[in-house]
Amino acid sequence: MTASAENLLISLALAAMMLIPLAESALRAGLGVGIPGSTSIVQHLTLVVGMLGGALAARDDRLLCLSTLQSFLHGRVKAAARIFAYSFGAAMAAFLCVAGAQFVASEREAGNLLIRGVPVWWIQSLLPLGFAAVALRLLRHASRSLRGRGAAVLLAAVIFAIGAHPPVPPSALVLPSLLALLAATVCGAPVFAALGGAALILFWGEGTPIASLSIDHYRQVVNPSFPTLPLFTLAGYFLAEGGASKRLIRVFQALFGHFRGGPAIVTALVCAFFTSFTGASGVTILALGGLLMPILVAAGFKDRAALGLLTGAGSLGLLFPPCLPLILYAIVAQITLKEMFLGGLLPGALLVAMTAWWGTRLSPAAAGRGSVDWKEAGSATWEAKWELMLPLVALGSLFAGFATPVEAAALTALYAFVVEVFLYRDLKITRDAARVMSECGLLVGGVLLILGVALGFTDYLIFAEIPARGLAWVTATIHSRWVFILLLNLFLLIVGCLMDVYSAIVVVAPLIVPMGLAFGMDPVHLGILFLANLELGYLTPPVGMNLFLSSYRFNRPMPEVIRASLPMLLVLAAGVLLISYIPPLTTTLPRWLAR
Repeated sequence: MTASAENLLISLALAAMMLIPLAESALRAGLGVGIPGSTSIVQHLTLVVGMLGGALAARDDRLLCLSTLQSFLHGRVKAAARIFAYSFGAAMAAFLCVAGAQFVASEREAGNLLIRGVPVWWIQSLLPLGFAAVALRLLRHASRSLRGRGAAVLLAAVIFAIGAHPPVPPSALVLPSLLALLAATVCGAPVFAALGGAALILFWGEGTPIASLSIDHYRQVVNPSFPTLPLFTLAGYFLAEGGASKRLIRVFQALFGHFRGGPAIVTALVCAFFTSFTGASGVTILALGGLLMPILVAAGFKDRAALGLLTGAGSLGLLFPPCLPLILYAIVAQITLKEMFLGGLLPGALLVAMTAWWGTRLSPAAAGRGSVDWKEAGSATWEAKWELMLPLVALGSLFAGFATPVEAAALTALYAFVVEVFLYRDLKITRDAARVMSECGLLVGGVLLILGVALGFTDYLIFAEIPARGLAWVTATIHSRWVFILLLNLFLLIVGCLMDVYSAIVVVAPLIVPMGLAFGMDPVHLGILFLANLELGYLTPPVGMNLFLSSYRFNRPMPEVIRASLPMLLVLAAGVLLISYIPPLTTTLPRWLAR
């Protein structure tokens, strides 16, 4: 299948996800009828987007990785590390393909239907097909030379053969296999291979059928709330690819740019707005960095201060609805979206305010002592009015009660599409729409690939009673809730350093939720504390995503970016401590408005 055909397919799947819930809602309101099986169709379209997007990410060599070791290696050592990492990743994808095929075979015998005349196993077949495509594309990207690719194929085949026909009992190979997987992860194997591989190895050692991983993957991705993830992200992508960044910067610059530290306030507000819709995926730094850096430098900010401020502000907005991690945590921890959305508002505003305050301190004392040009502010606000209304569309439809979370997400995505394509005409429907949607699908697919396999790893931890043992140890060792919160912050900061936010939510949240409840913590407070610490992870060496994106976007060495970002890391860490030890910041709005 050609790249353009794959892009078109994932664009059509996202378009169907956007339109079917809205058509269903309109038909029920107007005619009292609905679309048969619409809910199930949309849920399974999430599986389509997940597997197609994962295949696209592998095609473009953009699967998420934890390690950055390859950026420090050169020559033959780098080539060898890449071959090893990608071979191991391909072998894990091949095992997941086999697991998916076993799952589909059992579902085919069951004979369940998606809708009349359409067996559900047709859609489920994308699990083995998707992982097969990922495995082949990892092998293709393992090396640029035919000899290197041949070595990668041979090594992947050896790993697969050992797993399929172990020379000794599998239980004796668990530890060496996990160490080899760790080495591959350090060398650059994708995150899904690290988590899925760990689950495969552990279940293999226990003698559990690996088809259980595909069952978990399927159950996770077709969760009724999961369609909100790609739909809200799609809205953010339409904003980022259109002219929204320039219009929003003009608005906030007109309102705040004349004060001392005004450009820093503008940076914090615009980054928070964008991140809330793009999911802290790095789009914010890439889309806004080139626009905001000249503004900060022109206002007299030192180059290092501007670099650190932009890098730190790139993840602001993670606690604002409808940000992707908020939705995912609500699903995993079984908290209502309304509660999580409301719980994040005040803590998110606190982090934005602290960033703006720090930026104001960095501003030259003589800068920005003018007054607001209300004519320019009015003109800029009027020009950006449709984009400024986007949060009202997203949250108003949800909190007013006339739309389910999926319908609210679909309405938000459609609204952003109409605004950028038809009202502002920044995007051409024939030239840009499919491109933007396929780019969104690529990101979402890479994330859903991780989330699907991560649930299998989480299930093994539950099977091994790790959460129960951890809870028993913590409650026996720690007797103060405040000490527990401090240790939890330290633990989550380490997690944020070593794991991406999506893997951390699926793997770590089930471990800490029982502990937090045992110490009497409000579930929403625990969730916001969890996400606030992961937000710090975007800035924390060695694998903070914003550090690498900033280095790439501004063409600066990593050590320089790290030094520039340390003050922002400390400022945001202070904000996280305030969120941790002042629960009403998180619990007040949900208590008033959501219960």
